[in-house]
Amino acid sequence: MDCASCAAKIRGAVESLPGVSDVKVSVMNETLTLKLDEQQTSPESVEKSVKRLGYSVAPRAAMTPDMSDGNTASQSDAADGDAADAVSTSPKRWFLRGKGWLVLMTGAVLLAAAVVRLLGSESLAYWAFFLACLVGLVPVAQRALAAARAGMPFTIEMLMTIAAGGALIIGAAEEAALVVFLFAVGEVLEGVAADRARSSIRALGNLVPKTALIEDAQGATRKVNAAQLKIGQVVIARPGDRIPADGQIIEGTSAIDESPVTGESVPKSKTTDEPVFAGSINNDAVLRIRVTKAPEDNTIARIIRLVEEAQEARAPTERFIDRFSRVYMPAVVGTAILVAIVPPLIFGGAWGEWTYRALALLLIGCPCALVISVPASIASSLSTGARRGLLMKGGAVIESTAKASLVTFDKTGTLTAGKPVITDVIPAADGCGEDDVVALAASVESGSSHPLAEAVLSHAESHHIRFTQGSDARVIAGHGVEAKVDGSRSYVCSPRYAEERGVVTNALKPRISTLEDQGKTVVMVLRDASLIGLIAMRDEPRADAIDGIKDLQALGIRSIMLTGDNPRTAMAIADTIGLEYQAGLLPDDKVSAIKGIISKDTVLMVGDGINDAPALSTANIGVAMGSGTDVALETADGALLRNRVTDIAAMIRLARATMNNIRQNIAIALGLKAVFLLTTMFGLTGLWIAIMADTGATVLVTLNALRLLRFESRQGPTRGGGTSAAASPEGPTRVGSPAGI
Repeated sequence: MDCASCAAKIRGAVESLPGVSDVKVSVMNETLTLKLDEQQTSPESVEKSVKRLGYSVAPRAAMTPDMSDGNTASQSDAADGDAADAVSTSPKRWFLRGKGWLVLMTGAVLLAAAVVRLLGSESLAYWAFFLACLVGLVPVAQRALAAARAGMPFTIEMLMTIAAGGALIIGAAEEAALVVFLFAVGEVLEGVAADRARSSIRALGNLVPKTALIEDAQGATRKVNAAQLKIGQVVIARPGDRIPADGQIIEGTSAIDESPVTGESVPKSKTTDEPVFAGSINNDAVLRIRVTKAPEDNTIARIIRLVEEAQEARAPTERFIDRFSRVYMPAVVGTAILVAIVPPLIFGGAWGEWTYRALALLLIGCPCALVISVPASIASSLSTGARRGLLMKGGAVIESTAKASLVTFDKTGTLTAGKPVITDVIPAADGCGEDDVVALAASVESGSSHPLAEAVLSHAESHHIRFTQGSDARVIAGHGVEAKVDGSRSYVCSPRYAEERGVVTNALKPRISTLEDQGKTVVMVLRDASLIGLIAMRDEPRADAIDGIKDLQALGIRSIMLTGDNPRTAMAIADTIGLEYQAGLLPDDKVSAIKGIISKDTVLMVGDGINDAPALSTANIGVAMGSGTDVALETADGALLRNRVTDIAAMIRLARATMNNIRQNIAIALGLKAVFLLTTMFGLTGLWIAIMADTGATVLVTLNALRLLRFESRQGPTRGGGTSAAASPEGPTRVGSPAGI
């Protein structure tokens, strides 16, 4: 399939069959999925209906068995009769397809006719042009009649058939042949452009290796089909290998290049118990990885599935254009009929001349370019976003995101890392340094899995601070933990507990209060009855949180943090990052807060946890961080695979660039038609100019949409609240500027 009009024809043909429901046609994936009552209509009848329109059909299972979704599904390829394409991993070259052959054959006969005319035989040349027209027109007419039988008489093929056939009748065989040839060329160009738009999604599917090296219970390894991996199996990833499945490292440490999956350019060092994604590249060392997700549910498969679903979720603008075209097409045909008969009957005009103008009007009036103006841009945008770790679930989400005026953030795991880290170490005993305080605290906490204990142990490890293992550890309910370290009873406890033991001096109390005002948790480190020092910890903002909020401000968008934390902690984080906040909110409170904001702003909510799911679904647009829970990812309208706050602004810039692109496409489609409709009415342009106007508009719209594939998500200079992406490495193209692309 080349464009949305292909999908509309297929959808219309199969929907008219009894027992058919829930029809979904994806132009991007060239698939037809539907529910079928086989007692009323057989699968073979469905396939025949599609084939009559000129499309080939093959079972989707013939392509990739692991992708089958259990419904009656067919793979429908470009309208060339090439069933082999349905099982190939990459498209055929244009000249090897049915449409390509049609262009070559029509062009050859047209060239022969031109040669005959040059040799001086006008009569023979006329019939040669007549033959050239028939060669190209017969397949088009067959598709037009098939669509008419399916209840769709107003198609580009029908307009083309009437116009070219009428031209033959009035003796304009040369122009008719040229029109048919240019139409065939336009269809080939549409197919080439559509394949380019699909290539990024095909590339996603090719990221996962076809085979995996699996380890059995005896430690022996063997190669298996990666599509057959099961949860719990152990796979081996050697240096340079692509990781075959989502999993967890159980042995080894290596730098992992996740750029193919998330777009993150800097490799991450990962070790035991850390997760890895299918399709990412193992750079340094051999890794043993336990598979945690089935092949059909790994990260790449989920991205592809999200993009597929997004293709089927049509934007409001697209639905409006579809409704408009259903009225527009009969209006154009009616106008052409009036142009053909009114001037000759009322004003005595020449029948041949006005019939010719009416035929040209039919070709110019075809809404093909208008119909594809929206889906072409949406498809390019979704593909670009997927490659850059920005997932949006459909055209409606893109339109809403472009209108976003306020972004609300969850705090923990979204604006912050979700784990406390040590920010301050203050020794309080003579002869003790910061390392001594941390070493004693780590010794006491060495057997604990509490988040604060993990922060102390992580700090000691990262700073290479040596400590001994504590013994006889005991939890002090509500206050901390104690253990025997080097023969002394030592404590890591709350300031209140330390004060009860009488070890907190008046000079130290203001220091503790200041740290707590900064949203930090303070713990005291004691040995026997002596205060050794204190440690302050906080769940710190993400490294890119401040830049992310600044990017949103540059777009003219406000930001608010919604958190369940106490107001003191929330204020400290909000002041650091530079945004508004509401604190002490339960999940229901977040929903209520968003409902109160929606009446005034288009709200985009960003979160990562199960408790964020209600708020994500309440907001106009819900966006989940890629590291979030499955519930958040499924509930949200989009996702940020790279877990970057800066990607929120990038997503909004992409959405705005897409809507600019759509407006440009609509202007191109309608503008060209308006100009040539007038010139045709006044007899200034003829049939071949008419088809060039229609085909040219379609190609221009498609090429303009493809420019979104070069979108760069980096912040560029802004003017008047608009946006401008940095120049693409492929050239100086800028996307998302206030005036468009």
